[in-house]
Amino acid sequence: MSFHQIMYISSTRAPMSVADCRAIVAAARTNNRRSDITGLLLFNSRRFLQVLEGPREAVEETFARIREDERHHGVVTLRTRDLSQREFGDWAMAFDDPDEASGATLQEKVSDLLSLADASTRAQFEVTALMHRPN
Repeated sequence: MSFHQIMYISSTRAPMSVADCRAIVAAARTNNRRSDITGLLLFNSRRFLQVLEGPREAVEETFARIREDERHHGVVTLRTRDLSQREFGDWAMAFDDPDEASGATLQEKVSDLLSLADASTRAQFEVTALMHRPN
């Protein structure tokens, strides 16, 4: 079986709170599970960087919805490709949640989530996490 993958970056139209991020996580987990999509979403209070992977039609439909979502602007596709296996076994989102007790930095969280990703995917997410500036 082959999988399709899209990596994109976008900016928020308006400031987003931690509660907004939690709502995005909950909705995305439900929708992505239903569509057999995995990947990683990194949010750093201003920008989204996401990889979506799964069946081609499901990934393309999800990405089309994201491009139409009013919370995003400046959506730029960084890469599309086909894969023989998933890089992300589960879907996750990394953002600085002040209520999370782990104490891990955003960079540490991202590194943990990228253990199976290829070098270019890891580099893109790690650089974005490093550029994170808390509000």
